[in-house]
Amino acid sequence: MAGGPVFRLAYVPGVTPSKWVRIWGERLPDVPLELVAVPPAEAAGLLRGRGADAGLLRLPVDRTDLSAIPLYTEATVVVVPKDHFVAAAEEIALADLADELVLHPLDDTLGWERPPGRPALERPATTADAVELVAAGVGVLVVPQSLARLHHRRDLTYRTVADAPQSQVALSWREDATTDLVDDFIGIVRGRTVNSSRGRRAAADTAPAKAKDGAAAGKAAAGRKKPGAARTPAGKGARTSLPPRRGKPRRRG
Repeated sequence: MAGGPVFRLAYVPGVTPSKWVRIWGERLPDVPLELVAVPPAEAAGLLRGRGADAGLLRLPVDRTDLSAIPLYTEATVVVVPKDHFVAAAEEIALADLADELVLHPLDDTLGWERPPGRPALERPATTADAVELVAAGVGVLVVPQSLARLHHRRDLTYRTVADAPQSQVALSWREDATTDLVDDFIGIVRGRTVNSSRGRRAAADTAPAKAKDGAAAGKAAAGRKKPGAARTPAGKGARTSLPPRRGKPRRRG
């Protein structure tokens, strides 16, 4: 509907909001949902600048003026060429990368104090650039699993790094802009049913109808008389007892 409300949802690379977008379309078909792709470093600023109503981003985030609900934690993997020795294992430790040149892109999402292995002379600008360098045999890359899938190549593979830092994905929004639509989306990502996540707007719409139905039912009940009520003496119970017999009982012969 032209001029109607629109819900803008930002999301960082690797996050897949399709399931929640589908549920939104089923529950709020009259409110379009617009997806806004945003680099990880710009996600919080986009929310603060009201470029989106809410965002799916990676923690940590400054919660001075933003609210955040953690949703899930991703496994961390190392991306390597298919013929790399790491590919022979199902899972490795950081110590296994001690002699490797580990690329550290500027858009890194793991927040390393110091990445494992040997550092490269220069940091790649993006994760996509780092993946290209891995394919060229320059080094290896440690990233959240969703980013390894996003930048998948046939000549590369990845393995879980058991003791590496992990990335946590959260839903975030401006603390002073918790609108009904934001509440609706919070209900969706938290898995609430359609009845429990309809929001204040739906509750306000149904309350007058319920009150009207309740009043009508009350009047109908008042107009109906219970069977036998007219035969009940005032101030008495519905049941009465028979009067006691008088006289002596007959003697049997």
